[in-house]
Amino acid sequence: MITIIDYKAGNLFSVQNALKQIGIESLITSNPQDIIKAKKIIFPGVGAAGSAMKNLKKLNLIAPIKNYIKSNRPFLGICLGAQILLEKSEENSAKCLNIIPGKNLKFKINNLTVPHMGWNQVRIIKKNKLFTDIPSNSFFYFIHSYYLSPKEKISVIGETNYGINFASVLQINNLYAVQFHPEKSAKIGLKLLNNFCKLC
Repeated sequence: MITIIDYKAGNLFSVQNALKQIGIESLITSNPQDIIKAKKIIFPGVGAAGSAMKNLKKLNLIAPIKNYIKSNRPFLGICLGAQILLEKSEENSAKCLNIIPGKNLKFKINNLTVPHMGWNQVRIIKKNKLFTDIPSNSFFYFIHSYYLSPKEKISVIGETNYGINFASVLQINNLYAVQFHPEKSAKIGLKLLNNFCKLC
């Protein structure tokens, strides 16, 4: 059973439907007790960092999420759900969860269309379970205006180029964070979700 956190900013049913396609049961919840008891968590996200953090506080989910991650159980953050794991974001000047050192920066390159939307490649730079049997430079679906900029480059396991090279996959122990949307990335995205559910 995979627990999907509902903090009113997630692409919840797309994630749940993707998991159904690979035969994985899931629970969508905003109940702190469900998070405390969870065995594996997916933390999806579509929206703005500031409003997402306000919702997490309102729902009393911040402490349960942090305690869950400290327990070293598997956790996957997707898009906004990856970004708010960092210290802060240029979006709304938001203070985030401060789990991964670093911040989210806005794309600020001349002649670059923002948001970054559509299919792009992920170059794997460190071997990891999440990308088992997924070739480096595979295409995943992105939609975002801000990108992950961690302080510790050792946490970066995948990169993508969009005007600049940016971190598109992070890992710290059993915590994974991806800037793209695996639930919208066809067969390769389903393979990544299956790897998380069964291998990570």
